[in-house]
Amino acid sequence: MVQLADYLKPEELQKLARMELIARLVVEGFVTGLHKSPHRGFSVEFAEHRQYVPGDEIRHINWKAFARSDRYYIKQYEEETNLRGYILLDCSASMAYQSGKVSKFFYGKCLAAALSYLMLQQQDSAGLITFDKEVRTYLPPRAAPTHLKAILHQVDAARIGGETRLSNIFHDLAERIRKRGLIIVISDLFDNSKDILSGLTHFRHKKHDVLIFQVLDPDELNFPYRNWTLFTNMENPDHKLLAEPQRIRAAYLQSFQRFETELRRNCRHKRIDFQQLNTQTPFDVALAAYLAGRSGAT
Repeated sequence: MVQLADYLKPEELQKLARMELIARLVVEGFVTGLHKSPHRGFSVEFAEHRQYVPGDEIRHINWKAFARSDRYYIKQYEEETNLRGYILLDCSASMAYQSGKVSKFFYGKCLAAALSYLMLQQQDSAGLITFDKEVRTYLPPRAAPTHLKAILHQVDAARIGGETRLSNIFHDLAERIRKRGLIIVISDLFDNSKDILSGLTHFRHKKHDVLIFQVLDPDELNFPYRNWTLFTNMENPDHKLLAEPQRIRAAYLQSFQRFETELRRNCRHKRIDFQQLNTQTPFDVALAAYLAGRSGAT
């Protein structure tokens, strides 16, 4: 039986339990909670007035406004609802890369487990989607505490697949996910940057809040190779390159920097949160620091 402790240590849970994952944009939900909803109700925070129409409840008439204008106005309020979180975990072959103790894939699994635990502790809904070039598992969001076991089972069962097609996956899910919510992508994002952004923009067009955790290995960030090396495309093993790293290091780092800069700039423009995580940094430390900053910016 999969247990939370398989992916989260008690001290990590203690850090994360103090954090609140609050969506920056308007989200849609069903249970009164922490997050603003586009629905207008009469329960929490005043939003605006509108003119009275037959059928409205008289008890919501603003009599002070009536005294000033001799017109009937109704107070509208902004409901606070729970968040619907969709965690998208990349299972493509490139996520298997590992230069240290932890692979990108296991690091991503730990993130998925932590975020699921965090959202369910807040009485939010959490769901899990795993994918490579197609969706492998789709576990819809639910708010029941017992749903964590189902998520952890899927996290544990997830296996490395083949190639990835991020744009296709994002476009497909943007159409399938009907309710507004928080889309959390855990991936190395190794695909064409324009295609990635096209898919992410589709989520934003559907009014979702989007959060990207780009999980990278230190080798991918620093290119530390020194001797002649045979580089193999993990998602297409037939593609190999024998090279002297010193000759291509500068070009690699320059190309990688362009890729990252384009992603960050366009995500910022689309109001998409982009957070790069290094597998060398303990995931609980990185996640706690990010969530603290996100809550402070909300």
